[in-house]
Amino acid sequence: MEKILIAIDNSAGSLKAIGYAGRQYYQRKDIQITLFHVLLGEPPEFWDDGHILTEEEKKARKHVIKKWSTNKKKELGPLFNKAREVLTEQGIPAKQIKTKFSIESLHLVPQRIVGEAKAGGYKTIIIGRCGRSHLKHILLGSIANKIINSAIGIAVWVVD
Repeated sequence: MEKILIAIDNSAGSLKAIGYAGRQYYQRKDIQITLFHVLLGEPPEFWDDGHILTEEEKKARKHVIKKWSTNKKKELGPLFNKAREVLTEQGIPAKQIKTKFSIESLHLVPQRIVGEAKAGGYKTIIIGRCGRSHLKHILLGSIANKIINSAIGIAVWVVD
């Protein structure tokens, strides 16, 4: 079974990439598509306070981080549901679509996507040309470029 990783966010480029993948893999039974989203890292208030935390502070911090993570997962529901809907409307059976997410710093997003593809045995990564960056014209997809340059042995489709 061919495994495809579609890196998604809330951008128009991401939606185009999802639609394109759906059209290319229309009614194929020999594929597994994973919709993969990288949440940008934990807020600064979760970082080191400049002192060694007491056990009580560590426990409280873990609770706050877990709550934050749970809320972020809930926020991903509509994103994954929309992506799944686009693919199923294109003829991809729902049972062939998985979702997955990771939490990472912005500068490590490309490495996280490629790392996921390599670890999961994916043959193809599909991405939109520009994500949600406010600097998208400057970055032209610096994330896309970094993925292309580091995804040795993996096909990368950049959808414009």
